[in-house]
Amino acid sequence: MRLLVIPFILIATAPALAAPTFNKDIAPIMFNHCASCHRAGEIAPFELLTYKDVKKRATLIVDVTEDRFMPPWHAEKDYGTFHGERRLTDAQIAMIKQWVDAGCPEGDAKDLPPQPKFTDGWQLGEPDLIVKMTEAFEVPAEGRDVYRAFVLPLGLTEDKYVRAVEFRPGNRRVSHHALLFLDDSGKARELDERDPGPGYRSFGGPGFAPSGGLGGWAPGNQPVELPDGVARSIKKGSDLVVQMHFHPTGKVEKEQSTIGIYFAKKPPEKLVVGFALMDRQLDIPPGAKNFQVTDEFELPIDVQIIGVTPHAHLLGQTMKAWATTPEGKVVPLIKINNWNFDWQEQYLYEKPLHLPKGTRIQMVFTYDNSSGNPSNPNNPPKRVRWGEQTTDEMAILFVTAVPQRMTDLAVLQRANAIKMARSFSSDPEAIRELVQQQLVSRFDKDGDGKLSPSERREALQAIRQQMQERREGKE
Repeated sequence: MRLLVIPFILIATAPALAAPTFNKDIAPIMFNHCASCHRAGEIAPFELLTYKDVKKRATLIVDVTEDRFMPPWHAEKDYGTFHGERRLTDAQIAMIKQWVDAGCPEGDAKDLPPQPKFTDGWQLGEPDLIVKMTEAFEVPAEGRDVYRAFVLPLGLTEDKYVRAVEFRPGNRRVSHHALLFLDDSGKARELDERDPGPGYRSFGGPGFAPSGGLGGWAPGNQPVELPDGVARSIKKGSDLVVQMHFHPTGKVEKEQSTIGIYFAKKPPEKLVVGFALMDRQLDIPPGAKNFQVTDEFELPIDVQIIGVTPHAHLLGQTMKAWATTPEGKVVPLIKINNWNFDWQEQYLYEKPLHLPKGTRIQMVFTYDNSSGNPSNPNNPPKRVRWGEQTTDEMAILFVTAVPQRMTDLAVLQRANAIKMARSFSSDPEAIRELVQQQLVSRFDKDGDGKLSPSERREALQAIRQQMQERREGKE
């Protein structure tokens, strides 16, 4: 009899993957995505710079990252690539949970990277012009968030071109975000004079039709310099209007912000200009859970789009904008599936988007005016229309663009003026009046608010030249 010998087969099992550690895996995430706000003197309520800081709030960090409530970044991935994105990857979120589930191991001290260093001074060097709020504003200790606009005279006696702006809040604990508008009409000063105390109450829009803008600021944002040869324009005599959102902290705080402006060293080859898609006839019935608003704008010229700023109030839910070229190519602009008024952003593209003449830019916003919306300011729900107040609504997509040719600037401004006028009124006289205002804004060289005979001749000559260029196919 033969014995069948079956040898033992040793099966080597792979060792279990080591749990993530704070020093090697979690600290880089905290330093790169959280520390800009979660550090001493910033708006976040606690620091996240040390192992002790993070371990103390480990469960909370898992919850807010899995819900994508933090870090605050609402633009969806793969629908536009933006400068300074704060979004965590799925792998980073999973790693944070694995670390917490493993008991928050600290790890080897030699794996800990150095803490990030933050520059307290001007990030782009000494500005050419520094302006500051004329007096401090007192933010109350308790109550709802405060929205207020402050008028800062610039004192410019000639037109200027701006390549960069840096906003420095005087009190980061209460400063949530800021939007920077330009006003050459004096309207903002009138609003300021009618409102006691520094500045004036401002929720939604700034309360006037801006003559331009200088961007915005939110915690963690760094100043961005425009490309060579590109600048924003400021007309002489303009005021800078800073619209700010404040968070009460539980004690009375004072805020007095400063803005640094960097002028272009020479006249630019191209100017930044803004236009907007909107629906001023907005009328949301009570109980509407998925009310939809749309608008579109056809580009009359070739442009580079450098950024977008969507805007709604408390009922806003989702936002989507895209561009369709004359050849049918669809270019994603921005998509937000969970709008949050408390975290408004000026979204600047990592690389400008080149869009040809004839491209249609479209937007779709949705609103929830039902009792199931926890942000609804009305209980029971009420009909909500367009307006500046907290309980009103807006539907705006601001687009920041650079015309490919300086001579095209007036063409885009005129097309936007006509579109804006139609959104306010279908009255042809109202449209003509707004177009006239645009012509005065461009060709009024002596600043008297009207076109002299020589200025009118210059305007007509420029319009004829643009029409001739169109006929010759130069645009």
